[in-house]
Amino acid sequence: MTTGKKVDQSTLQFNRASIMTLLLLGFLLSQAWLVAFVGAVMIAGTIWPQAGLFKQIYLQVLKPRGWLKPNLIDDDPASHQFAQGLGGIVLALGSLGFALGAPLVGWAAAWVVIVLTALTFFPGICIGCLIYYQLARRGIRLPMPI
Repeated sequence: MTTGKKVDQSTLQFNRASIMTLLLLGFLLSQAWLVAFVGAVMIAGTIWPQAGLFKQIYLQVLKPRGWLKPNLIDDDPASHQFAQGLGGIVLALGSLGFALGAPLVGWAAAWVVIVLTALTFFPGICIGCLIYYQLARRGIRLPMPI
């Protein structure tokens, strides 16, 4: 679906790589706080896209130095924001699991986000985007900041 808008795929890929890396580190090092941190970053970036930490690292550090090059394509940014928000909610629920003494719930939530992010990062299958478009086809419009 095209909207006449451009999305920098390099920004999205760096965001995805950051999410996967931090969640995997959290799991490997048994640092549940990283799950909460990544979830908070994802939710903040969904509500206010310019506040996205990983996006800002890309825009302020990696892109200006030429370490990553922009890859603009016609795409709907709202679908990606929806997917990120969904992932952030899953991580928030996982963090609640940690807080309530149910680490299995926390790590399961982290692994759901890791796997779904990897599906988007590697073969380019964005399940959150597919959900967004299916909801739109059914006339359900979600208020997503642009």
